[in-house]
Amino acid sequence: MKAPGAAFVLQARKRDDSRPARVGFTVTKQVGNAVERNRVKRRLREIVRLSAAEGMRSGHDYVLIGRRAALELPFLRLFDELERSLRRVHAERAGAKRRGGRGALPTPNAGSAAG
Repeated sequence: MKAPGAAFVLQARKRDDSRPARVGFTVTKQVGNAVERNRVKRRLREIVRLSAAEGMRSGHDYVLIGRRAALELPFLRLFDELERSLRRVHAERAGAKRRGGRGALPTPNAGSAAG
């Protein structure tokens, strides 16, 4: 599941165990030079640390893909964006389970007597 945002894209994947959540960080060279990329990663790591895994569930892997906007956005906005992204990722996952898989679309004209 993916949840794109202004400062980062959050990806989540459920594992087959119930161990604590794991988090990874990545920032591409398109974001800037090494100093800027490291600064983005430091900011993302800090918002995850401060959230104390509130919305992160055990048995899941998370990856935050940093974007350039993470350099300029206020810290509180980054924090709010993480919380919102976590809710979206887990809501999508619950919705996929209800629909019977990975977001399966209904077949056209299902249940109608087309003639």
